[in-house]
Amino acid sequence: MNQDPNARQGRGDANNCFVCSPSNPLGLHVPFHLDGEICRGQFTPAADHCGYDGITHGGIIFSLLDDVMANWLYLNGLRCYTAKCEIRYRSPLPTGCRVLLVGQSLGQKRKVAMMEGIATREDTGETIAQCEASFLVQP
Repeated sequence: MNQDPNARQGRGDANNCFVCSPSNPLGLHVPFHLDGEICRGQFTPAADHCGYDGITHGGIIFSLLDDVMANWLYLNGLRCYTAKCEIRYRSPLPTGCRVLLVGQSLGQKRKVAMMEGIATREDTGETIAQCEASFLVQP
């Protein structure tokens, strides 16, 4: 069951998401959309998103990956919460460098959805980070 990516604006409980809400003044404002069985998004980190030496903070990268996976579930009509996530950082992401985000389902058992997220540099195709996570699906 696919939902309109703009439907989030009509849902009061999602209007303040740090990563994807267009109305959160401190947020990242990342739009996500389904492309077949893949959720996609993109983001260009600014100087305010760095940890040190012009490198994007790992917590920002984690948040982006968590949200691309959660949005796959959301855009497929499921409400969920992150239960567990294992992330592997592979390469630093300089601020000002656009990152492409991909989220996809690895399967679901009862109330637990297993997901995968990958972040790659747009300019080189290099993998920045990848993760696998479990989400608790709510009724």
